[in-house]
This record gives sequence, C-alpha cells and structure tokens, in this order.
Amino acid sequence: MSVMKKLVVVLLFFAAAVTKAQILEPVKWSTSVEKISKTEAYLVATATIDEGWHLYSQDVPEGGPVATTFTYDDSSKKFKLVEGTVEEDGHVVDDKIFEMKIKYFDTKAVFKQKIRLAPNQKFTIKGSVEFMVCDDSRCLPPTTEELQFEL
Repeated sequence: MSVMKKLVVVLLFFAAAVTKAQILEPVKWSTSVEKISKTEAYLVATATIDEGWHLYSQDVPEGGPVATTFTYDDSSKKFKLVEGTVEEDGHVVDDKIFEMKIKYFDTKAVFKQKIRLAPNQKFTIKGSVEFMVCDDSRCLPPTTEELQFEL
C-alpha cells in the first residue's frame, strides 16, 4: 500500500473516531410503574436532562420544536389507556431559538400515563417517546427512544 493510501486510511479512521465521540445524548430515560389500585396504574417515564439542555413539552406552538410525544403498544388488549399522558409544570419561557413562548424542562421531567388493567396481571408494556432537546445555541435532531414498563 502506498504512503498516500495509508495516510488516507488513517485520516478516515481518525475522522470516524472523532465523529463517534461527538454524539450527544443529553437526555436519559427511565421507566417505572406506580400502582394506584388493583385495576389502575401509572406508567411513569422520567427524563434526566444534562445541565444546559432542555426538553420540550408535549404541547408546543405551531412552528416550534418537535413536541415530546408518547406512544404505547396496546395491541395486546391487556390494558387500556386512560386520558392522555400528563406532565409536570416545567418552565414557560421566551425561547431564543424559536422566538416564541414555549414550555420546557431542565434537569428532570416526569410524564405519567394512567392505565386500566385486570387485577394481578404481570406483563410488559412497550412504548416509545419522540423528543427534541436544545441548549441556548443549538438543537439536536428529534430522537425516538424505546420504553418498557414492567407490571
């Protein structure tokens, strides 16, 4: 292999390593289940958000960022969703990037989806969350994260 080819291979390898190291994941998701009664529970999705980043609400004005959106696989018919997913208060601010009032969360956000189910059921509910995060100068592309709730 010529010196020039070796140099190109080394540069491509270095570029790939640098690109991989720059992948940002400022939001980590965890799940839990809160029993309310024998036939009702909350599916709880908690976002832990890195300092300086913010996660947008489920309710975002048109022309704004991608809203946080939850979907649940209820094809098993073992449970029924009750109303929509609720979220904490968060912060309503004049967003510098989107130039509008937007609700977002920093450090932590908790979302709860109430469900009805038959008593003493043990199964897994799968779902996903699509979300977008920004800091004060940039936004990351919308991301979809798979979620799993153990009952």
